Amino acid sequence: MKLRFLLALLAVCAALPAPAQDWPSRPVVVVMPYRPGGGGESMVRLVMARVSQDMGQQFVIENRAGAGGTIGATYVAKARPDGYILLASGLGSGVVAPAMETVSFDSMKDFTHIALFGGPPPVLAVTAAFPGQTLQQYIELSRARPEGIAFASSGHGTHVHLLGELFSSRTGAKMVHVPYNGGGPAAADLMAGHVPSAFVTLGSISQHLRAGKIRILAVATSSRVAEFPNVPTFGELGYKELTGATWFGLSGPAGLPRAVAVKLNAAVRAAMSSPEVRGKLAGEAIEAGELDPDAFTEFFRAEIARWAPIARTLKDSAPKPAAR
Repeated sequence: MKLRFLLALLAVCAALPAPAQDWPSRPVVVVMPYRPGGGGESMVRLVMARVSQDMGQQFVIENRAGAGGTIGATYVAKARPDGYILLASGLGSGVVAPAMETVSFDSMKDFTHIALFGGPPPVLAVTAAFPGQTLQQYIELSRARPEGIAFASSGHGTHVHLLGELFSSRTGAKMVHVPYNGGGPAAADLMAGHVPSAFVTLGSISQHLRAGKIRILAVATSSRVAEFPNVPTFGELGYKELTGATWFGLSGPAGLPRAVAVKLNAAVRAAMSSPEVRGKLAGEAIEAGELDPDAFTEFFRAEIARWAPIARTLKDSAPKPAAR
């Protein structure tokens, strides 16, 4: 199977103009617009390590965090479109945050969208000591407490924050948002018991979950995750609008040569289709993206149409003090 994908990649490269065949001739920087350890980073590093191996050139992951991912996105939007500075784009930095904050880029006009990685599904997680055992009990406990229940997220304006607020509005759960600078710090404080619950991605808490230090009340997948068959989906509990992954993709500045985008897309899809990558991602319920550059661009546009209106309804909501 590995040979088949490498042959397909070589066929794509042979059909490209000379400049694209020569690219990359030096290391490529892939900007990850979040702090180290956040949901999605392990997937991006895994896939790009395989791309580095297949293409014979280094792809360096560089964290440029802040403002819901828009600091890193702004940096890439202003970079030269030569294929040597790319962005680990995604739902948070490219769709949700721009709808809630003033940014200096347009997610469709200022980027060339290259390939879809996919992404980890969000979950509502609680500490092992949390008294509620089910989603309904969580809702009832929140209503019974005058101060409500605090929920952590990877930051104000991120997809998981939006899901938490949407969950609160749909269920009547009384919740107080506690924003963190990334999914890693949010998961660490949840594990330590500093915050009782969190909307985070499955990938950012999977190791803590296996250790029995936290529990999941519901997952935002369309069907139950094979590794955690006892965890219900939001959809089966009556909240289908809370279904969807916190996806990531690969994008570059607007004006990136088409040939480079096609070459990169082939490399990413070959990497994600390899048995070793698929096997490692399966444990986090991540499904590989299978879109060419044009299809990924349309997918990006559709996600803006789906999530931006919801995000705008939360635009004026400011982070509140934590309720513990």
